[in-house]
Amino acid sequence: MSFDLRGRAVLIVEDDFYLADDTQQMIEDAGAEVLGPFSAAEEALSLLDVQRPDCALVDVNLGAGPNFLLASALQARGIAFVFLTGYDPDIIPAEFRGVPCLQKPVDPTKLLVALEGLERN
Repeated sequence: MSFDLRGRAVLIVEDDFYLADDTQQMIEDAGAEVLGPFSAAEEALSLLDVQRPDCALVDVNLGAGPNFLLASALQARGIAFVFLTGYDPDIIPAEFRGVPCLQKPVDPTKLLVALEGLERN
């Protein structure tokens, strides 16, 4: 199966180095520009002040338990995103119920399908 993410800038926020690296390679292979990967929400928030990604992949737990600060910022800016999590999806607050959520370990095909399905901004 072939995926085409050409022309998209994808923000990756994932604190597991190996997962972030594999995800970056997969997304670049599909033709997208990768912003990051970032291992902390604060780094990604700083990027949003100067650059607008087309979409994002956001790990729910960036080392200190579930955190939805970045998700709120993306939602407020109208940037579509996908959650990545090892938690039960029920941990996601109600205001994010419509956001795609992929369970770790993430199947590469499902991840690329989810990104292709996000609306372009």
